[in-house]
Amino acid sequence: MIGTIVSLNISEKKGVRKKPVKEVLLKTEYGIEGDAHASSAWHRQVSLLAVESIKKMQDKGLDVKPGDFAENITTEGIDLPKLPVGTKMTIGKNVEVEVSQIGKKCHTRCAIYYQAGDCVMPKEGIFVRVLSGGIVKEGDQIAITPGNAERDCLLP
Repeated sequence: MIGTIVSLNISEKKGVRKKPVKEVLLKTEYGIEGDAHASSAWHRQVSLLAVESIKKMQDKGLDVKPGDFAENITTEGIDLPKLPVGTKMTIGKNVEVEVSQIGKKCHTRCAIYYQAGDCVMPKEGIFVRVLSGGIVKEGDQIAITPGNAERDCLLP
């Protein structure tokens, strides 16, 4: 199963929309260098959200784009919430990550929630920890490790 990176996004502070960049360095057991959410102290080192989820919000009339939901990696072609915790993926040539959490609690409503009455990140975003780091670029492929979550995760 193969998906694609549509956008890579980082921010220096938590609680803000992330800005797109062309490439990032994922550091083993840390996250994305230069991103406010990176930390070896927790399991939510990198966040992913599918562009298909962003399109749902655009269909509700919102002017949103990749990074606006504070996701680090915007993907295309993989049904992220169907990946079970523990699923391993290879990003680009040699970066390996493992799904550590599906969705999250939204303790404080974000600006997107107040605009649309809903937000996709808490339900459809996922988090991974970095098992083996390296450079990742916009347009790189994401492959689900065979035998992990092969069924029902590739979007038509």
